[in-house]
Amino acid sequence: MDKHIRLSDCFLFFNMIVIHPSHQYIEGQWIDPVCAKEKNLMDFSPCQNIMDNVSRVVIGKKRSIELLLVALLAEGHVLLEDVPGVAKTLLAKCLAKSIGGVFNRVQFTPDLMPTDITGFNVFDPQSARFSFRPGPVMTHVLLADEINRTIPRTQSSLLECMEERQVTIDGQTHVLPSPFFVMATQNPIELEGTFPLPEAQLDRFLLKTRLGYPDKQEEIAILERFQQADPLQKLTAVASPEEIIRLQANRRNIVISEPVREYIADLVRATRDHPAIQFGASPRGSLSLMRAGQALAALQHREYTLPDDIKSLAIPVLAHRLILKDQDRLRGALPEHILEELVTQVPIPVGSGKTHAS
Repeated sequence: MDKHIRLSDCFLFFNMIVIHPSHQYIEGQWIDPVCAKEKNLMDFSPCQNIMDNVSRVVIGKKRSIELLLVALLAEGHVLLEDVPGVAKTLLAKCLAKSIGGVFNRVQFTPDLMPTDITGFNVFDPQSARFSFRPGPVMTHVLLADEINRTIPRTQSSLLECMEERQVTIDGQTHVLPSPFFVMATQNPIELEGTFPLPEAQLDRFLLKTRLGYPDKQEEIAILERFQQADPLQKLTAVASPEEIIRLQANRRNIVISEPVREYIADLVRATRDHPAIQFGASPRGSLSLMRAGQALAALQHREYTLPDDIKSLAIPVLAHRLILKDQDRLRGALPEHILEELVTQVPIPVGSGKTHAS
């Protein structure tokens, strides 16, 4: 028997801690490189940095900023429906700057054509070849302003980009930059001459939300912050597009337990059985709710999703996917109110874990 044992083949026991030769002694403690790498992969602290950075410019919209980050991590898109002047464009610009990405804005009008969004080929007489001129969709953050004011053909061209993450011009496919995030806005007033998005196209948005007016103290703070200069000009990036791609990939590893999956299915199925709803949420709604729940858990520094995550996201993720019956809609029923009712009625499966305060 060989009595000579190499130190690298041994485990050292010190203070009841098992230390492998691959461990590294850093800042007074032994670190396992494998565990450290896994911990780093699940580190979502850059998301908090992005939220704090956006809040340096946009005042009083913490919930809206959180929902934008949820959609970004879940690789979805957001539909904002609100009146003019409540910082929709400013919010999109701040997000783009914070992630170090490219920002483009398109004002949708009735004469806007699909090629104005996707780009087009131009013939070059000198080289006798066509060259591709990319449209504003070739960006990281795209603000589609008043999307309901353009024709359905142009709306469909953008929604195809959102789903496929690519554009096809004259048979040639062009992949969109990654990450690709769309914030589309709708104005709930002045509906003359608009083209409302069909329900099938609304379903493509991960969530729909409103910003709302600021309260008195927030409005005073806005006046003070913007009195001498525009804080957006001094805003710097706190992340990079590559980092966002990593965070999106890590979001998929957030644990969804079987009881939470069952709760998502029960909640979505309840929208199909409600007497006031003609068409409930589709399986795409279930997937969107699951991914949004994972993203919210990541923002709250958890590696697992809770039923309370699903509850808090049910309205922004599912409300725009529901089609009410005409008689109930005329009586004043709203999808948001029905979802509030369902969230309180659908039981949480046993074993889904501890809940936290919403």
